[in-house]
Amino acid sequence: MSLLEKSPTPGRVLLDDTLPLTALIEASQNLQSHTEYIIRVQRGVSSDNSWQVIRRYSDFDILNSSLMVCGISLPLPPKKLIGNMDREFIAERQRGLQAYLDSITQHPLICTSLFVKKFLDPNNYSANYTEIALQQVSMFFRSDPKWEVLEPLKDMGWRIRKKYFLIKNKEQPKERFLLSWVDLGPDKFLSDKDLQSALKLLSNPSTAYLSPLLFSSTSESSALLIRPFSERGSLRDQICKVKPRESHLKKYCNPKKSQGLELEQIKLFGRQILESLKLLHDSGLFFGHLNASNVMVDDGICRLVDVENGMLGVPSVLRPAFTQLRKINTTESIDVFCFGHLLYEMTYGRPPDSVPVDQFPSAPHAAVVSVLQSILSTDACKSGMPTVPALIQTPLFGDVKLKHSEKLQIKVPSRLKEALKSAKGSLEKRLHEEQRMLHQHRRLTRAQSHYGSEEEKKRRKILARKKSRQSTCENEEDVSVRNNNNSGRSRPHTPLPSPQHLLKRSSQKYTSLLPE
Repeated sequence: MSLLEKSPTPGRVLLDDTLPLTALIEASQNLQSHTEYIIRVQRGVSSDNSWQVIRRYSDFDILNSSLMVCGISLPLPPKKLIGNMDREFIAERQRGLQAYLDSITQHPLICTSLFVKKFLDPNNYSANYTEIALQQVSMFFRSDPKWEVLEPLKDMGWRIRKKYFLIKNKEQPKERFLLSWVDLGPDKFLSDKDLQSALKLLSNPSTAYLSPLLFSSTSESSALLIRPFSERGSLRDQICKVKPRESHLKKYCNPKKSQGLELEQIKLFGRQILESLKLLHDSGLFFGHLNASNVMVDDGICRLVDVENGMLGVPSVLRPAFTQLRKINTTESIDVFCFGHLLYEMTYGRPPDSVPVDQFPSAPHAAVVSVLQSILSTDACKSGMPTVPALIQTPLFGDVKLKHSEKLQIKVPSRLKEALKSAKGSLEKRLHEEQRMLHQHRRLTRAQSHYGSEEEKKRRKILARKKSRQSTCENEEDVSVRNNNNSGRSRPHTPLPSPQHLLKRSSQKYTSLLPE
């Protein structure tokens, strides 16, 4: 079913919102009453993908006010009313604003905020996504009047091009459901027909570990989805002990009460999640979006949500992390890497600051650290990820007894299985190309850094002096040889005459003078 195709839809967006933005203040210019800062912004590692934006201090101040919901003290330089046009003050403020930009672009959650994206890239983030979503949703409700919107859930997730609404079915007035509208992403490689067929597979999954889609509709640029709503929120909400309906920046940037799970919960939830990943992999479906926000827990059962994200082509929130690691180059290895991230969060109450991780805090059991090391350590990231079946057989998860022990399967038609295989290959190809570019950029950066280091400069000076001395010696030798050669050519060598020869010549000369 594709109700959205009846309405005009915005042009498909191919932009990958997870590509990091970096910002460098290149210069400043004084106008009549204020100073403007010229910022060079770059997306990803290619300098060709860069542009300039001009911002005043007041623009920074507005941005900072919008980000105060994070509960984090960001290093914005203070205001100054007198002397704010002095050259020294402007130089100092520019350094402070650069430090501020670095702090927000390097924070894993803040950098994904629409406030930051609009500030640095207004051309690509000027659309009103809430208004677009409302138009799409209202057209859906006009075609299917049994549904009713109760309230919009603003900024509940990090994804800029995805909006949520709490709705109800008039035939089931006490039940609550979650409606989401999302733009298709750059990794959408299934045809529209195959995408709709794949979404139908998730409407009635034959397993307790996947949250079913109650309704789905797609257009050439977006999708509308309805699934059950959990009042307890996601696994991340429960770990952070926050209210599910609040802004994700407020919930997750600086949680005050977050706490890891008990060992038995880690074992049970981890095993259930691994079983769901095995089911997807065996069926030829690809996920790539496993994280604590995409896991719902009710009555001791974990259920994955947003399993359709991979097929919709939207990039994973952990893409900036696994793109750095060239051994993570298949959808299966991505899921295992994401599982390691999730296991770390279940254990310690927060995700790892960065990966690889080689120093792990004390854990409820040594078996937990062993699994984490097999996924997140430097050796693991260099040699490759373990498989899902291998993780199921580890001491941590191997002895877990599951209540739902029926054989798990999703019946995928052979034609759709081929389409999924092709789409998966295209997704992996884009990842490989991005990893290759990043690897080349790293090598170039290391070479430039080495070439500009003080030690390398000193080495090059010593080498230059040696070459100069050697060149001088060689030049002197060449001059000496040339002089000798030139001297030999102007005065050719002839042997001296013998005494007998001289006497003979003298006698001949004297005889010639006598009269005949």
